[in-house]
Amino acid sequence: MKLFDVYSLFDVAPERASGCRVWDSEGTEYLDLYGGHAVISIGHSHPAYVAALTEQVQKIGFYSNSVRSPLQEQLAWRLGEISGYPDYSLFLDNSGAESNENAAKLASFHTGKDRIVAFRKSFHGRTSGAVALTDNPSIVSPFNSHHKVSFCNLGDLEEVEKVLTGGDVAAVITEGIQGCGGINIPPEGFLQGLSLLCRKYGSVLILDEVQSGYGRTGKFFAHQWDGIRPDIITMGKGIANGFPCGGILISPAFRAVKGMLGTTFGGNHLAMAAALAVLEVIEKEGLIDNALKVGNFLMENMPRHSSISDVRGRGLMIGIEFNTEVSPVRLRLLKEEHIFTGVSGKRMIRLLPPLCLGIPEAERFISSFKKVLGS
Repeated sequence: MKLFDVYSLFDVAPERASGCRVWDSEGTEYLDLYGGHAVISIGHSHPAYVAALTEQVQKIGFYSNSVRSPLQEQLAWRLGEISGYPDYSLFLDNSGAESNENAAKLASFHTGKDRIVAFRKSFHGRTSGAVALTDNPSIVSPFNSHHKVSFCNLGDLEEVEKVLTGGDVAAVITEGIQGCGGINIPPEGFLQGLSLLCRKYGSVLILDEVQSGYGRTGKFFAHQWDGIRPDIITMGKGIANGFPCGGILISPAFRAVKGMLGTTFGGNHLAMAAALAVLEVIEKEGLIDNALKVGNFLMENMPRHSSISDVRGRGLMIGIEFNTEVSPVRLRLLKEEHIFTGVSGKRMIRLLPPLCLGIPEAERFISSFKKVLGS
């Protein structure tokens, strides 16, 4: 049997990792400025994280959601306290895509409506409903195309309101910052306006913080820069530092009905141990403030070059936009400078490093980046 060949792979096989560094099977060290798609939040193999998982697996690794879980209750309390949403409820699942599916389903239950408004250049996941909410025709199969979704331009409140006047919109979903679409920050005042429109027309506002949440932008959630409180907030990626986990925060206005949502593996004991360790490290090590500090340093010291058309982002969620294709630059950073980076489309390098990235590592990247650009 062979693997189903759907990934474009670099010829690197990571074998171990620590903090912001990764070593391959040959012992070569790499600087990780991508964190496996923003998944590694507190750093690879953090001692507190390893200890928490090791201790938990020696006790109990899994039981179903048919029994009470004190670990889930503890996570809900800690997450509410640290995120600034102590009055919201938490539903746990396995990934960001599943979180977005559950958010859309819950909004439809709550409103009795069946249409979702999403935005062009959005990305909400690869499961059926999440794909339908994603503006990327290449990953939408005929099966995914039957959902009622209207796409608007990010920042265009008039266009959104025209759709909302139809009266059938259950929810509007938007990312805190569009990640895969190009590190697109919502224009000033847009999220506030979106919140007001949702209230006016009886629709639910869903903030997808799967990539932009968990301290990455210098706030716990990116939307907190705009001072709004969405009805539902979706999470994934960095929530458990690599252990599969996702969840949604739900406004007190929603009524829970037995059986309306469910999951087999979501909220399992190991995931909860991992997620609790992540919150502990984020708080104790000041990683949210660090993300803002080091992110600002990177933005301020990014080299200026004729091939770079823009640098944008917040905290440690940064896009470097080129006027040419970036694959040769990314490949040279990996092969010659031993630095992992990501991309958004063909013309943007995307940086999503662990939140423990320090100034020395940032300086190393800037020096290597200048070297690659100069040659």
